[in-house]
Amino acid sequence: MEEKTRDFLAGRVRDLAGRAYMNGFVTHTDFLSVSELAMFYQILAAEGVPSNVHEYCGARYVTYGGIDDAERRMICFLPDYMDEESFLLSENAENSVCKCVHVTPLNNKFADDLNHRDYLGSVMNLGIERDQIGDILAGDKEAFIFATPDIAEMMVKELIRIRHTSVKCQIVNAAECNIEPKFEEISGSVASERIDAILAFVYHLSRSEAQKLIESESVFIDGRTAYSGGYDLKAGSRVSVRGHGKFIYLGTTNTTRKGRLFVTARVFR
Repeated sequence: MEEKTRDFLAGRVRDLAGRAYMNGFVTHTDFLSVSELAMFYQILAAEGVPSNVHEYCGARYVTYGGIDDAERRMICFLPDYMDEESFLLSENAENSVCKCVHVTPLNNKFADDLNHRDYLGSVMNLGIERDQIGDILAGDKEAFIFATPDIAEMMVKELIRIRHTSVKCQIVNAAECNIEPKFEEISGSVASERIDAILAFVYHLSRSEAQKLIESESVFIDGRTAYSGGYDLKAGSRVSVRGHGKFIYLGTTNTTRKGRLFVTARVFR
């Protein structure tokens, strides 16, 4: 199944890149999960594209999800007259690729305490596919949902209730999204900065359990699959672990007399 998915994605991005290059306009995938983005990078590696070269089949590309720290992202292929900076400036002004929907209750007094799952479930109950929806940032009595333009328009018209709460939806500029992901900053000592050691520390696992996660290709570092427990994390690395969550590794702060490292990580809740 994974091989079929990879082959489909490879054909899709090759077609989109070719159309951007030949026709001179922006093309893009739907929203991809962390694992699907990792699959895209595997495709690039298999075709000999260096990881530091953001170009495929003659077209520059950028991954984009509406906000800087978006987890679910589109792969956007750019025409030859556009670079990443000009694309982001254009998108920030016009939101033509990805729109942001602000969801608020009609009456705060009678509103339920809604979470990410509530918003996602109500959106998908409209018949919307998951790949048409990007990140959902839920706050106190409000949420911002990133979506493709046509789906955003559909939500404005049809998303009127979440659980027992009547809501209204309005398309806003992504810059208006002021909800920050919740996280906990943790510190502790580890033997090394190897990814298996850091995983064990962050999620209270044994080293063997951490290694099994890596072997099952469930660990992604900056969007790329981690294949070896021996990889040393760099400060600032973003790590996603299927079934566990995600964290940002902040690096070392000190060393014990026995050579163990004090490290810090920001774990998203």
